[in-house]
Amino acid sequence: MTDGGRRLRGVSGQRAIRAFEKLGYEVARITGSHYVLKHPERSTISIPRHGSVKVGLLLSKIKAAGLTPEEFEEQL
Repeated sequence: MTDGGRRLRGVSGQRAIRAFEKLGYEVARITGSHYVLKHPERSTISIPRHGSVKVGLLLSKIKAAGLTPEEFEEQL
């Protein structure tokens, strides 16, 4: 695991959603406990809002958004 992965441990779904919103994402809809976020120029992503998001899942969402872990971490 990279250092970026270790620093992202324990990030809650709500905190991750707020960070993605700072990067230009908007909540498109809520399905159960998952928030679907859309961006005009990037991929649509889904983030679970319950508990903390597992590091692997969060890293995959960051990659899908075309970001580095460091860029995302600056928004936390």
